[in-house]
Amino acid sequence: MGQHDELQLDQQQLASAWSSTLPTTINSSDQAEVWPDEADPSALRVTIHTAGHQDYSFDFKVGYVDSREVQVELIDVEKAGQSVDERTDLIQQLALDYKRHIHECAQALQSITHH
Repeated sequence: MGQHDELQLDQQQLASAWSSTLPTTINSSDQAEVWPDEADPSALRVTIHTAGHQDYSFDFKVGYVDSREVQVELIDVEKAGQSVDERTDLIQQLALDYKRHIHECAQALQSITHH
């Protein structure tokens, strides 16, 4: 039983599964993009574009710690294509909310990531 519980899914298949599942866990008016992280075979990149006048986009790195657990790291936040201060209360609150949605997506995908 001392084996590592590593992710056994192709990165492209994983990105595809996330692309179809993540929109069901975030606000319906927001948009999400998911693609494989080229520098890390056990990670994905996720960009969430907020709806409405805010025009924010949040870039996350989602790394699989094992087949069930993800580590979500906020990489960058932009407003209308310009980087913004990520330490403001609004940005922190939105980022926390999106991280929660990303974790929900990971849980929803456990049926394909955890065997």
